[in-house]
This record gives sequence, structure tokens and C-alpha cells, in this order.
Amino acid sequence: MRIKTFEEYKVAYQQSVDDPEGFWAEVAQHFQWRKPWKKVLSWDFQEARTKWFEGGVMNITENALDRHLAERGDQPAIIWEPNNPEDQAVTLTYHVLFEQVCRFANVLKKHGVQKGDRVCIYLPMVPELAIAVLACARIGAVHSVVFGGFSAKSIADRINDAECSMVITSDGAFRGSKVIPMKDTVDEALVQCSTVKKVIVLTRTRTPVHMLKGRDLWWEDEVKQVNSVCPAEPMDAEDMLFILYTSGSTGKPKGVVHTCGGYMIYATYTFANVFQYEPGEVHFCTADIGWITGHSYIVYGPLCYGATSVVFEGVPTYPDASRFWKIVERHQVNILYTAPTAIRSLMGFGLDYVKGHDLSSLTKLGSVGEPINEEAWHWYKTNIGGDHCPLVDTWWQTENGGIMISPLAGITPEKPTFATLPLPGIQPVLVDESGNEIEGNGVSGNLCIKFPWPGIIRTTYGDHERCRQTYFSTYPGKYFTGDGCLRDEDGYYRITGRVDDVLNVSGHRIGTAEVENAINMHLGVVESAVVGYPHDIKGQGIYAYVITEHTPEDPEMFRKDISATVSRIIGPIAKPDKVQFVSGLPKTRSGKIMRRILRKISEGDVSNLGDTSTLLDPAVVDEIKAGAL
Repeated sequence: MRIKTFEEYKVAYQQSVDDPEGFWAEVAQHFQWRKPWKKVLSWDFQEARTKWFEGGVMNITENALDRHLAERGDQPAIIWEPNNPEDQAVTLTYHVLFEQVCRFANVLKKHGVQKGDRVCIYLPMVPELAIAVLACARIGAVHSVVFGGFSAKSIADRINDAECSMVITSDGAFRGSKVIPMKDTVDEALVQCSTVKKVIVLTRTRTPVHMLKGRDLWWEDEVKQVNSVCPAEPMDAEDMLFILYTSGSTGKPKGVVHTCGGYMIYATYTFANVFQYEPGEVHFCTADIGWITGHSYIVYGPLCYGATSVVFEGVPTYPDASRFWKIVERHQVNILYTAPTAIRSLMGFGLDYVKGHDLSSLTKLGSVGEPINEEAWHWYKTNIGGDHCPLVDTWWQTENGGIMISPLAGITPEKPTFATLPLPGIQPVLVDESGNEIEGNGVSGNLCIKFPWPGIIRTTYGDHERCRQTYFSTYPGKYFTGDGCLRDEDGYYRITGRVDDVLNVSGHRIGTAEVENAINMHLGVVESAVVGYPHDIKGQGIYAYVITEHTPEDPEMFRKDISATVSRIIGPIAKPDKVQFVSGLPKTRSGKIMRRILRKISEGDVSNLGDTSTLLDPAVVDEIKAGAL
């Protein structure tokens, strides 16, 4: 399954294009199946339908846990590093993790959760989050993990969309110096949710919480009442494994659906190859399990491959900016996989925090979430990797299930800021606005994928048409990524950023429409338009142009109010970095906001705004230019 040389990569890649079904069937043989599949692949991009390994029966937890017990039952599966560095780290071996997953799976069953039921998980980065995820998968329930930084309204939207029957949460969460009241947020969300019958609450912060009789249960009490024998539910490869919500260019988040078989194979295959994982290595992915990176490269990929994965509860700058390096030193981390935002933020603190820490255990570095800029790439490579660790700059999306374009560590020749080459099974194409394929090298265009891979999105939950419209209708017969891309003279790929109304803030996708909807909920706001602008740390910052009912008496206070509104409706992650008050917005005569113009102004590039004479009110552009922040 693992490629060892660049020559082997080229052979594997060619095979995956010439005979995709034969290629993936061979990879799939490395996993445990209860029943073999009847058909490797059926697909129709017009209808946005893809199925892999149909008729094959398996359970992902048997591949992530059971099959490792005989050989590596005593090996660490998860090393948990708590928020407070003074607290003791916790190691869960494969045996212990297996037992705890089975026990919690029995708790779910006891409270009526069945195959196909949806369970919302809103937990801090504690081992129980991975246990809850795997327990759902064990019994065939569908998990929908919601990132711990989302607001009550965002949680309610996700619970209602998936019609979840249970929520798993905790009394609170530690995040740096803050204590976050998680149960209170869930209580607030559940006022708007009618489908939830049970809430299981983990004790973490000992924050006093309200427990509703008949609905709310303590995790610790429940696990005492069940045993740890829980056979895995037989699942068809195309049965649903999880829903993960992602922001789109319209206001409502989309529930991306991944299924059991294809996702397992793709997440594991990419983990083994991109990171060139060797038995016994410690892999530290700094993402949150609430995002796809955590699903694929903290939980499922590493565990299915029998790896050791670090789960970190805190933030990179608490108690100070040396925290990551202390963790690397303490746990003898070999692979570090983090986001450019984190790297840029730590760069800003200077090298004093890096010096004095033994980083010699590191053998591979990775970057994820957004394209990494050259300065951060070199800083990371030199100061953290000591110029001897290969650095994999990985490009992929929630909808892809796993890494799509990336170097293979120590195998693919690197080039700063380039994701380099597609993984076997991935057939990227660049297209122009009209959808014509752009051939050759030294070209740029919109990035599409012309053939399915096992980790591809299957649908958007409850609304298949939306999936078809979003990903498959722009360029018929192709999956459209929404990203622009350059292919250089060597055939290497470099992602140049979103081409639609979606921002990439600190590696997280946020739809402009979603932020605008939240700003417009503020009483004093008439209308708003949101664009991205270059931000030194986050990659992209959020710039909001806001029309108010009355001229604000205290503009600064009004800005804070708008931020608080956005925080309450979406979560702190979506707060605007800049708010400019304007009397009007540049609109076409048909009423469409010309975001292109606003984008240019926010970037400080006002020399080339194009023809503004066709706008409904051209004078408004000069006013916005004059007041730009």
C-alpha cells in the first residue's frame, strides 16, 4: 500500500489512471472485510452520484481497532496532551481505546441509538471525543461533530438539519486561559430543536450546569452501567459514516456526507503515503477533530493504519508560544501536521520560544488548511525541521475525505508554496471560465477533478440537488473545487485561492453570505457586503462594508456590537477584522453587488477597478475608496 520511491509513485499514478478500479481494489485488499464487494465503482457526475465497493460489508472500527489488538494491543493509539501543561498527559493503548469505545457504544445502544440515527457531538479536544466518534461508527450511527467554537444557533442549525436524536457534550472546555461553557451553549441550542431525546454530558471543567430530568445524563454514570463487549455492526461500504458541515457561498451550512468503505480506504491510504508513516512513529496533527483534518488525520487514517496519534486540547500560544515545541519534545513527536496560520502566528513571537527545545525527533512536517506562503514555508522547514525534514504542503477539502495534491514526504521533490503533484487516483484538470480544459504546463485556471476517487463527497445531507448544483453543475462532467490553480513548467500544482464567495480564514472556510446574514441581523444594519483581504496571520481576513440606518454616534462601539452579533450567530471564528461604514454599495443595475470592486478596495489595489460607469451609482465607489480602512 505504501509507495517507497518516486519511480514507484509514477508507476502507481499511471496505474490509477489506466485502471482505477483495479488500482483501488488492490488497495482495498489491505483492509478487513466481512463480505467482498460486488462492484468496485459506479459513477455519474451529471447526477452527482458515486459509489465505491458496493455490496462490500465491513465496519471501520474493526479496521481501526479490532484488527490491531493481537499485534499492537499495548501500543499507544492516542496520547492526550491536556490544555494545562502542568496536568498529566494520558496514553490510551489500542486495547484500552477498544474497550472504552465498546463500552460507550453500549451506552448509545442502551439509550435507543440505532444504525442510521444521527448523533451530534460537541466536545472539547479530549480522548472522549475520539471515543464518541468511534462508538457511533461501531454501531452504525452517523456522527456529526460540531467544532467547539460554534455558537448555539450554529449548533441548532446543524442538529435540525441532520435531525439528530442525541447530543454528546461536556460541562465545559478549557481553551488556553478561558473556560468555555459548552453545556450552556447546548441548552440554548436545544430550545430550537425538537428531535433530541437524550444529552450525554462529560465532566471536564466542573462548571455547574443545569441537568434536565429524563433528558440529560452524565457520561461517567452511564459507562459504569454497561459492559465492554459490543460486536461491530455490519455496514455496507456505501452506508453513511458521518456528516460534517461546511460553509458554502449561500448562507446555510451544507452537511457533507462520507460513507464507510471509500472514506476508510482513502483516509488511510493518503495517511500512509503522504506522511510515509513508519511503525512506532508519533504523529501529531494539531487540528481539531471538529474539522475534516481531525476526522481523517487524528482519528480514522492513523488508527486504521495502526499509528500513534497525539490529541491536543489547548492552543499553540498557551501558556506561551513554545507550547507546540514542548509537546514535540515531551512525546518525541516524529510527524507534525499543522496550519500556516499557526506557523505565521508562532513566527511572529520570534525564535526565542523555539530555542532550547529538542526537536530532533521530528522526521516529517506537514501543512494544511490553506496555501502556505514562502516565508512561512522556509521558517517552518529551517527552524522547526532543522532543514532535514521533508515538508508536505497538502491540498484537499472537507468534500474530498483526504489529501488530494501533495508531495509524498521525502519522495516527491519539493517546491515552496506548491502542493506539487496529485496522489494516485486523483485526476486534476484546469479549465477556463467556459469549462474548456487548459492543456500543457505554465498555465492557470479553475481546478476541477475529472474522475471519482474513493473519498469523494456522496451527497449533501437531505438535499442532493444542492450537492449537484454546488460541485458538479458549474463544469458538467467534472467535480469543481471552487479553487483557482496554477500548473507550472514542471507540471506542479499551486493553489491560488478561492474563486467563489467563500473565504479561507485561518484554514477554515467561511461563506461570505453566512457572515452577511449575521451582520444584517443587527438592528441598526440595513445591508452589508463581505469580502476577504490579505491578512498577515490568518491568510485571509474578513472585511465588511456596512450600510447603517443612522450614522453611528460611536463607530467603534457599533463595530464591537456587529462583532458580538456575528459571534453569537455563527461563532467567534467569523468575526469581521475590519468594518467600514458606507452610505451605499457598488451595484449593477440589476441589483447585484460588485464584490470584485470591494475586494480590490479592501486589498488597497484601487488603480484597476475596471469600468464603473455601468453601476447604478458610480459615485459610491469613490466614497468607499476614500473611507477605506
